[in-house]
Amino acid sequence: MQLGVDFGTTRTIVAHADRGNYPVVSFLDAAGDSHDYYPSLVALQGTRLVYGFEALAAARQGAAYLRSVKRLLGEPGVGADTPVRVGDATFPLLSVLTGFLSALRVALGSASNIGPEFVAAKARTTVVSVPAHALGAQRFLTLEAFRQAGFEVSGLVNEPSAAGFEYTHRQGRTLNSRRNQVLVYDLGGGTFDASLVEVAGVRHDVVGSVGVNRLGGDDFDEVLSALARDAAGSPELDEGELRQLLEECREAKERLSPQSKRITVEVAGQPVTVAVDDFYAAASGLVAASLDAMAPLVQNLNDEVDMIGGQVAGIYLVGGGSALPLVPRLLRERFGRRVYRSPYPAASTAIGLAIAADPASGFSLVDRLWRGFGVFRELDAGRAVGFDQLVDRNTALPDHGELTVTRRYRAAHNVGWFRFVEYAGVDADGEPRGDLAPIAEVRFPFDPSLQGRYVLDAVPVERWDHGPMVEESYRIDPHGIVSVRLTDLDTGYSQVYGLGR
Repeated sequence: MQLGVDFGTTRTIVAHADRGNYPVVSFLDAAGDSHDYYPSLVALQGTRLVYGFEALAAARQGAAYLRSVKRLLGEPGVGADTPVRVGDATFPLLSVLTGFLSALRVALGSASNIGPEFVAAKARTTVVSVPAHALGAQRFLTLEAFRQAGFEVSGLVNEPSAAGFEYTHRQGRTLNSRRNQVLVYDLGGGTFDASLVEVAGVRHDVVGSVGVNRLGGDDFDEVLSALARDAAGSPELDEGELRQLLEECREAKERLSPQSKRITVEVAGQPVTVAVDDFYAAASGLVAASLDAMAPLVQNLNDEVDMIGGQVAGIYLVGGGSALPLVPRLLRERFGRRVYRSPYPAASTAIGLAIAADPASGFSLVDRLWRGFGVFRELDAGRAVGFDQLVDRNTALPDHGELTVTRRYRAAHNVGWFRFVEYAGVDADGEPRGDLAPIAEVRFPFDPSLQGRYVLDAVPVERWDHGPMVEESYRIDPHGIVSVRLTDLDTGYSQVYGLGR
């Protein structure tokens, strides 16, 4: 069995391969009702965490719950032990993620429309996704949580790249030798990504990607909630009432159609009405922010006349957030009629992942790192710091094996102090610019008398005239996860560090 699992901010969606088709899996809630998603929700029931539909039921009974756990993965410095607070209790992030995905795996076997087939399958190949701009820690934690939950993960694909597969599968007739690119606009529950994908038959080559870590449907819910509170006279609401209002706003937002005129929600038990035009006026800045982020990919795009030299077959709207009628309306005003919205915007990524998992599809992908990777090093006996760019953000990821980058030099200090970072790009002087995310800090002993000592924090950095030959070997796997082996070539002393884990 081949599965594609899109772990979403609000909802997790699963698709599977079925003889060239890629249907979405439906799940049953406690009442026996069918849903084409599994809620990405965690709740505290007594002293234990519950997940999915069980968490949704617990939250409706007043239990403390965590909304949008996926957004925590995008925070700089996040790790497996990052504390996650649910009510009055705290849990390690990796434990929360693994618990949720374990519950999803159980539901696939016991409360889904593929349950018997899932249980009987001798092998289950699963491809999962992350935002295109995800840092190394998010990639590692996502993979590790799926694996600890018992999924047999065969691939990790960037979300808009997977949606590009779904576009080709569904809209292949729009592509030809002259218009062979698709621009995927992916507005999810908590993140925004856009990727420009060049297509040649079943081969997909990602030309460029951009993203914003905190821009998605959750933010539209916040806008509607603020308008509703204003309409109700700005009453004081406790935490539970605010959460309930946000849930009502999300549900009301998802019911909107192009013909909708009014939105009605309850604020502290009182119904209030917000005009759809007022909501759209207040939320249009969020769509504008997505267009600003996408600008590097469309800077030469002029309405319907010249879409990047005529190469772009269309802009493809995917992600649950793009189902809001405001989104396609504003994009069509900007880019014309070659804006297509997926008929299944929330499920597009999962369908694309199932295509990636299916060897019979023949689809292939060349993706890219989309974030730079470098290191700040000690200079001048520790009195200065210099930056070294190790891997460019446009580096193509290997489809198998590892990409290796090696540095060799004679050490000039007794201790190497490496501050590894991921970043959006570099300026003309080679310094990192844009969002900068520290991912690891490593001290390595070049002085043989210090080798074997694992605590070097108190050792002062001193300049040496005749330090050892040192090798740094960086390895980047197909998922964009980086590790480094530091070796003193004179003594053979070596250490391996997983970066961003």
